[in-house]
Amino acid sequence: MRVASPALAFAAAVAGIAVFSGMDAIMKGLVLGIGAYSALFWRNLVGIAVSGVPYFARPRPKLTRAAMKLHASRAVITAVMSWLFFWGLARVPMAQAIALSHIAPLLALFLAAWLLGETVGRRTVLASLVAFAGVLVILAGQANTDMGPDAFRGAVAVLASALCYAFNIILMRRQSQLAGPGEIAFFQSLIVAGAYALGAPWLADWPSGFWIEIVGAAVLAVVSLGLLGWAYAHAPASTLAPSEYTAFVWASILGFVVFGEQLSIWTVAGAVLIIGGCLWAVTDRAAMPVAEAALP
Repeated sequence: MRVASPALAFAAAVAGIAVFSGMDAIMKGLVLGIGAYSALFWRNLVGIAVSGVPYFARPRPKLTRAAMKLHASRAVITAVMSWLFFWGLARVPMAQAIALSHIAPLLALFLAAWLLGETVGRRTVLASLVAFAGVLVILAGQANTDMGPDAFRGAVAVLASALCYAFNIILMRRQSQLAGPGEIAFFQSLIVAGAYALGAPWLADWPSGFWIEIVGAAVLAVVSLGLLGWAYAHAPASTLAPSEYTAFVWASILGFVVFGEQLSIWTVAGAVLIIGGCLWAVTDRAAMPVAEAALP
């Protein structure tokens, strides 16, 4: 594997997050138009073709059982995570949803402690309280702006999605060491679409008039997966983790430009606490091994 500089890997991760944020904006419109289940089913179905063409067009390393196990595990978690996130995203502003989802890296530290036996330091515990305070600030902002019970359910769904994403963080680094970006993107689309296909006859609607958005979302999802897969293959998760927080900036811009969503002071304050808590936690010496815990 050609060695890349940490700066280049970080730039690729930031680009991947920016592209993914664009996909989020398209998906929010799709969910509002045809529902979360239909939007995700058709996007991943199209994603099989979009990711399959480059994957099969070039020589590929032999698919290993270990890699396939990780593809399946991560894809199943992704199927649940995606539905929760996009169902919630349709009910809350983009910036708020992304701010809440930023608690995932901190949750990953505790999951790594539980699943991998890593040590959780005192600073991590205190940082988790800071981040949790950020969640409460955002939810308090919802109450003050009277967004209604549907918005609260959306926020809860985003938080549940963040828990799933924390599992994904644990798997991502190991997966990127066993498979290339093209393989990761193809099998994620294939397995996630297969999972949604189980309920498609009853839950998926035909997306008349939405095909351009579906194809666009599929292309952006595959490009983002490729960029992030490449970045995580060339730099440790501890180096790349801060790139996740640029999503709040992209979501704020896209939410305002595409949906006319105003950025509330409650969301900004909550995001600062969540992001600050997560960054404080990952600088804890006792928590640092978590970033490399998923290495084979």
